[in-house]
Amino acid sequence: MSDRLTRLLGGEELAWLVDRARTRLERGKPLTGSVSLAGATHGQRRAVETLLGRRAGSGASLSVSLEEVDRVLRASGACDGLAQAVAVLRGPIRDLTALAADRDTAWRTAFAALDTHLADRKALDGRVADRQDLGGRVADRQALAGWRGWLDSSGLVRRLAPEPADAGSLLDRLVAVLARLPSTGVPIGRLAAETCGDAHALDDGRPVATLALSAARALAGLPYAAEGGADARRAAWAAVGVHLDELSSLVLSLGLPGDPTPGEPHVRTLRQLRRAEPINAGLVRLCENPVVVAAAADDLGAACPPLVCVNGRPSAAVWRLLDLLAAGGSSFAYHGDFDWGGVAIAAAVHERVGFTPWRYDAASYQRAASAAPLAGRAVPTPWDPPLSEAMRRRAVRVEEELVLSDLLSDLAPL
Repeated sequence: MSDRLTRLLGGEELAWLVDRARTRLERGKPLTGSVSLAGATHGQRRAVETLLGRRAGSGASLSVSLEEVDRVLRASGACDGLAQAVAVLRGPIRDLTALAADRDTAWRTAFAALDTHLADRKALDGRVADRQDLGGRVADRQALAGWRGWLDSSGLVRRLAPEPADAGSLLDRLVAVLARLPSTGVPIGRLAAETCGDAHALDDGRPVATLALSAARALAGLPYAAEGGADARRAAWAAVGVHLDELSSLVLSLGLPGDPTPGEPHVRTLRQLRRAEPINAGLVRLCENPVVVAAAADDLGAACPPLVCVNGRPSAAVWRLLDLLAAGGSSFAYHGDFDWGGVAIAAAVHERVGFTPWRYDAASYQRAASAAPLAGRAVPTPWDPPLSEAMRRRAVRVEEELVLSDLLSDLAPL
């Protein structure tokens, strides 16, 4: 049967016909109707004519009835029909529908631990009214729901681990990392070792690091896709309490207890702060930009009250200093740029340690002169809800430099 079948249907000129029939069978479709081949060669036409025992027509495309081929094969005794012929010539027929279903199941299994973890975190959010009880996280953990959808739409996991089994192992390690975020301050190597069993698992470019960094950005309210550069990576990790090293993470202050030179700005490293005791500095003013600290040092010197600069997205050192101040009984007053990025930074600080606004409310915003356009997505301002709406309506941004004289007058002793 095999030799006769090979002579009838096994030639190169009829390979397209066998392949079309195989595709139909693998998709669970019957071998009925016709299949067509555009631009058929003379040899392909002659092969069909030889198989069917008649002319194959002269149109632009070559059309063949599958039922007719089936009848010819049965009548020749070469095999028990076209379906059997395809199996003999091409091997066992796969059930693509079943294989796809099995693969879908395998992928759901791979994501099961992550989805369970996110569901548990969301449920915990619903039961706990005081967000500080959850470790002062940077952003509501429900932000991870959008990130989870982005993982699917971007195909990031499947690019990093094309096979479900490998993806499952990768996502299991990711879940172990997420269970520790946000942190109150942990070295990234230690986090990697304790969650992944590999101190370098969260190094830049490693698969679990790529996923974990995107989740950290989600928790911090940043775009999920990582920006280029070490500074952006360091800032994203710092926003969830993870530091890349203890010496490069810094915080700038002026007038705090223990500053070595009164009246001069002082830079503390995270390493120093990790060994420090809680600090009671009374009311501590917080600003977003270093220019405020520099101007206060120039104009007020040692007379400047306690002032800390968060310097954009707070570093691990900034968070550590704020935690030490809060633990010591200090209170905070905050000012930052009136733009949506500045508001997001302020929201993170407000959620973690709380503050009263320092010329950082709707009334102050309306008084500030500026013509710079405000771009970006609106962010809530829980310390002064009307501020967000005022910024949305007025649509101008006001940087701290534009109100520097007002801030310095507040800092000046009476």
